[in-house]
Amino acid sequence: MSFEVPKDKNIIEATIENEMKKSYIDYSMSVIVSRALPDVRDGLKPVQRRILFSMNELGLHHNKKENKCARIVGEVMGKYHPHGDSSIYMALVRMAQAFSLRYPLVKGQGNFGNIDFGPASMRYTEAKMEKLTDEMLYDIDKETVEFIPNYDETMKEPTVLPARIPNLFINGAQGIAVGLATSIPPHNLSETLDGVLALLDNPDIEIKPARVGSDEPKGLMDYIKAPDFPSKGIIYGYSGIQSMYETGRGRVVLRGRIEYFEPSSKNSRPILVVTELPYQISRKAVIDKIVELHKEKKIEGIYDIVNESSKQTRIVIELKKDANPEVMINQLYKFTPLQTSISGNVIALVNNKPVQLNLKQYLNLFIKYREEIIVNRTAYDLRKAQDRIHILEGLKIALDNIDRVIKIIRESENTETAKNQLMIEFNLSDIQATAILAMRLSQLTGLERIKLENEIEELLLKIKDYNEILESHERRLNIIREETLDIKTRFGDERSSEIIYQADDMTVEELIPDDEMVITISHEGYIKRVLSNEYKAQGRGGFGSRGAASRDNDFIQHMITAKNHDYIMIFTEDGRCYWKKVWEIPETAKTAKGRPVVNLIERAHGVKIKSILIVRDFENDGKYLVMITKNGVIKKTPLMDYSRPNRGGIIAINLREGDELLDVQITTGENEILLGTSLGYANRFHEDEIREVGRNSIGVKGIELRENDFVVGMVVADSETTPVLVISRNGYGKRTEIGEYRKTKRGSKGVISMNVTDKTGDMIAVTKAVEGNDLMIMTKEGIAIRQSVGKIRIMGRNTQGVRLITLRETDMIGDICIVPESPEEYENIDNQDVENTEVGDVEVIASEADNTTTEAETSEE
Repeated sequence: MSFEVPKDKNIIEATIENEMKKSYIDYSMSVIVSRALPDVRDGLKPVQRRILFSMNELGLHHNKKENKCARIVGEVMGKYHPHGDSSIYMALVRMAQAFSLRYPLVKGQGNFGNIDFGPASMRYTEAKMEKLTDEMLYDIDKETVEFIPNYDETMKEPTVLPARIPNLFINGAQGIAVGLATSIPPHNLSETLDGVLALLDNPDIEIKPARVGSDEPKGLMDYIKAPDFPSKGIIYGYSGIQSMYETGRGRVVLRGRIEYFEPSSKNSRPILVVTELPYQISRKAVIDKIVELHKEKKIEGIYDIVNESSKQTRIVIELKKDANPEVMINQLYKFTPLQTSISGNVIALVNNKPVQLNLKQYLNLFIKYREEIIVNRTAYDLRKAQDRIHILEGLKIALDNIDRVIKIIRESENTETAKNQLMIEFNLSDIQATAILAMRLSQLTGLERIKLENEIEELLLKIKDYNEILESHERRLNIIREETLDIKTRFGDERSSEIIYQADDMTVEELIPDDEMVITISHEGYIKRVLSNEYKAQGRGGFGSRGAASRDNDFIQHMITAKNHDYIMIFTEDGRCYWKKVWEIPETAKTAKGRPVVNLIERAHGVKIKSILIVRDFENDGKYLVMITKNGVIKKTPLMDYSRPNRGGIIAINLREGDELLDVQITTGENEILLGTSLGYANRFHEDEIREVGRNSIGVKGIELRENDFVVGMVVADSETTPVLVISRNGYGKRTEIGEYRKTKRGSKGVISMNVTDKTGDMIAVTKAVEGNDLMIMTKEGIAIRQSVGKIRIMGRNTQGVRLITLRETDMIGDICIVPESPEEYENIDNQDVENTEVGDVEVIASEADNTTTEAETSEE
């Protein structure tokens, strides 16, 4: 049985397949163009654009009072956006959230929510535009953009905003349309504008960065390095970012920031503190995932977790005492949202069509759009200037013939007759005649005539300038350059997200300039890397500058100059060696405290770092590594044997049970070695006496230790005048030239280095002490004193030394170290009371047997 459609001119016959296809395409394009994707020119979706335009119409500028969000939402919904109020309000809220947009465009008053909770109702919150938003609407009243009828054709709305900032990149965009999606991570404004300036200066610039050491011009990625997220975080790896910039598609691996803190007392536990989260990851999601993994025993070692966050993120993870913090950190990154991957899919509307763009294409389109805005603005200004000068020329004609003009007006029956008569007699236009009739009597004075002539001259100059702008492409580019520099000066800021280049990124080292850096390591184990030119030179008597934000009782222990492509070798007391490239150390501001060293190397919990060395080339930088252990074992191994450590470190020296690595130094094969012991003895010998052994060996005897004795330090000397500093447990010390120590043989008992008595206590340190450095002394009770090495007296070998610090009866020296001479680094140490502290050569106590030869001096191997 067939069904026939009645014949009717209002019925159109069509197959269901064709109708569904047509309707679906129409729907798809509506979603793509009118809802989900941003326009490449202003980086806004329609609802965002309508919100900002409505706020501009309401006069809600940054220097005016806020208005209720309900009022703004009603304005947008009633005039321009016929959709639900909740969708409009949430778009408004997102533009006000500092954790959502890198550069918020709306300034909110009230509860606009946080990463875990939503905002208050629109009837409670208020909003106005941010100062930066003025740059999005700049010159909108000068016919710079096209206006179209709104949904009910009762008023006009802009198709795009005349943005002066590259909003698509600095704030990013996310949107899911039909059949495609966009995901553009936010970027730093200063870096993005630097990229715009670089493209203006060199239209042929490449995207990829220039190779280090080559004469190639810089690429765009030398200016725009990576995305920059409002939630900060750590960008981990670089290959995906380069792919995104070159093809428009890639990914960004983003980590939260986790800091490790040692137990503060015997009863406390080690803790991990999460201070930064990946972009758009909530604290609740992280905590819930950690709890779930702990219950499933996928992550073990967590004792408790507490959310101490307020405006700033602070999630405290208390660990069990036997937990390995490095393993815990790696597990948190691997199994929880603390490490996430953000896709980069740069798709935007270009001429109302979705297009995938690489970095250079986007910047070129932005510059092209800015040039169009300048052309439209200049044409408007030219037209207004020409209209004004046309009126002024008519007024000038009237002033030149004022008597006749007055007569015509007085003799006319009405205004229309007077206007027609003036137009006929003086060949004026309707506008000019109307302006003459509206002229006030005060404009007939001589001064007003001069003002009129000056205004005409100024307008003629402006008209000439406007015509030059419209005719000259280079002139328009210069205007874009000037505006870009002005915006960068007023709104530019520093990068928020740290970049860590992974070693498996094949081209990472080629991307990083081999700049000279200053690496500082604090006594508490915080490390950072700063460009050397951040430490500006000062004249003698200068005040210095703040070098680090130290923690309580912390200070800079090591300050090393190295280049980005150098290796930094780290040796721990358990005899293991780790190394990294200098560029792998996080680069920070000079005043930052840095990151814990334990977060950079995978070492056992509680194992101390004993030595840090800088190596440029394992084949040519020195020949040997010489190591000494607490039990007097010395080892000499070619430096090249340590050139290929794995991620978990390598064995630097095989230790016998109960022994520990004490110090590691680079030698040339021609150095003198001095070993000092706790009982005050020292053994000096040439390094030729140490036979070379392999990396995984134990070593040979360096000194014959007496009962209850152990090694406390090693000095590598290259001349007879190398100063040696020795310090005792009770605060006595001295400097002695190494030439004062008679050479013996490797493995002998050595000679007296310090006359150890009950008054001085055991010798606790032997180290090289060159003038220009400082000596830092820390006591068991937490007293710290810093003094110049040059103020410590040079004395004979067999003496007790001078009193460096006067200790309380219950106190003794706990640790000493030689530090760079930079007092400003020590400004943050608490000024603790040190009674009767004596510095330098205040008290000298010499032994009666100062020049007596002892049994130790004649002992052989």
